[in-house]
Amino acid sequence: MDGAWIALALTLKVAGCATALNLLLGVGAGYALARGCFPGRDVLDAVLTLPMVMPPTVLGYYLLVLLGTHGALGQWLLQHFGIRLIFTWQGAVIAATVVAFPLVFKAARAAFETVEPQLEDAARTLGSGEAAVFFRVSLPLAWRGILAGLLLSFARALGEFGATLMVAGSIPGKTQTLSIAVYEAVQAGQDDTANFLVGVTSITCIAVLLAAGRLVPGRVPRH
Repeated sequence: MDGAWIALALTLKVAGCATALNLLLGVGAGYALARGCFPGRDVLDAVLTLPMVMPPTVLGYYLLVLLGTHGALGQWLLQHFGIRLIFTWQGAVIAATVVAFPLVFKAARAAFETVEPQLEDAARTLGSGEAAVFFRVSLPLAWRGILAGLLLSFARALGEFGATLMVAGSIPGKTQTLSIAVYEAVQAGQDDTANFLVGVTSITCIAVLLAAGRLVPGRVPRH
């Protein structure tokens, strides 16, 4: 059962790091597409949303091609910095980030699109720069939708399996996350361990989904 707790701790670390990365990448991309008007915006939106509908194993294959020792990015990182991402927990973070990214991106874009542009224009008229407009006007008005997306992203990262298995493998104590540990426990006939891991994962995801539901913009709680 000790291995189960190790897998849980590793999963929380991977999901937390992936969510932090998606906070930067997803919010930035969501704001850019919500406020920007440029040729190919719809195509870019489709590309950024692609991980939501593409099979995780296909995403894992693309990441292997890109980050492997013979891949363009992986080879460059290895030659110049000695960094190897395949079969590491950092590789699991990248896989979880890519898979969960659309949940933050779509939520952030929708949240920013609900912010009245007149409010941002008024702030600019008063002398605020673009950074000040973003942090003092746009982000405070859109935070509920963004946070809901982040919670969903965290839950998705907790349950990531296919892409993580292909990129990081299943090394106990190093890259074996909860979902992979469940698979290994079932294959080994360790029903008690599998039931414990499934229970922990289910409870965590339900709690996250309940929290995300209460943050949906415009929802009025019932008493």
